[in-house]
Amino acid sequence: MNWQPYINGYQSYLRLEKSLSENSVEAYIHDVQKFIQYLDHTGSSAGPGQVALPDLQNFLQWISELGMTATSQARVVSGLRGFYRYLLLESIISRDPTEMLESPKTGRKLPVFLSVEEIDQLICAIDLSRPEGKRNKVILEVMYGCGLRVSELINLRITNLYFNEGFIKVLGKGNKERLVPLGETATVEILYYLKEIRIKTDIRRGNEDILFLNRRGSRISRVMIFNIIKDLALKAGIKKSISPHTFRHSFATHLVEGGADLRAVQEMLGHESITTTEIYTHLDREYLRSTILQFHPRNRSE
Repeated sequence: MNWQPYINGYQSYLRLEKSLSENSVEAYIHDVQKFIQYLDHTGSSAGPGQVALPDLQNFLQWISELGMTATSQARVVSGLRGFYRYLLLESIISRDPTEMLESPKTGRKLPVFLSVEEIDQLICAIDLSRPEGKRNKVILEVMYGCGLRVSELINLRITNLYFNEGFIKVLGKGNKERLVPLGETATVEILYYLKEIRIKTDIRRGNEDILFLNRRGSRISRVMIFNIIKDLALKAGIKKSISPHTFRHSFATHLVEGGADLRAVQEMLGHESITTTEIYTHLDREYLRSTILQFHPRNRSE
């Protein structure tokens, strides 16, 4: 059975109707292709309408035996559910075989985050004698100060910086726009970068409005941001496995631990669901211990 026409239709649906980024579209399509690979492996010629619940359950067992983690399996299940919802929507099938499919149980893993001291250590490790170093300092201040995803950071536009109002406009997942408060430190660093560093860059056509540029005057890449952070962690002697997303985790963690309202943090991060934001309610153990000792009735002295 040729699944390609259905995949092509699903791909167009994700791009045009769901307005997903290319990375997200590729991930969803890859999940469906993994299932097709399994059907080919078993010699099955079933089309989307002939797939039954046992086929999907056997598929999950197969990818589990191949060594795929429970988290990755859950993502694949989510991708297959999305595909079958599309087929139902288009009346290509009359029943959804994923409806009764259970996702693998995944433990919620607490994200790695940096302390304020560790962030200061990273910034202090930057070589500010070079223009790239001054740019890199601004990048770190914006990532930590605004909690941006790396894709949001590299696509940040000068025309979306509202210094007087104290906000930046960010284009997030699914091309959804949101306003994020811009703190004083990040504002000062961006203004310095614009007036002293970026203005001296020979900007390539099409990048005139992009905030962060490489030495060739083009938009800075995701890979370069990763490399900058890895190099700084090495210089600062930080042993944690960190990435650009670590700054987003640190932004959220420090806000929540400081007493920020979870709904406000959700809005700033651009999370669709509050349950995604709730992971940042992991608090310092000593703080929890002192709270229990102070407020639990069994610990109060008469």
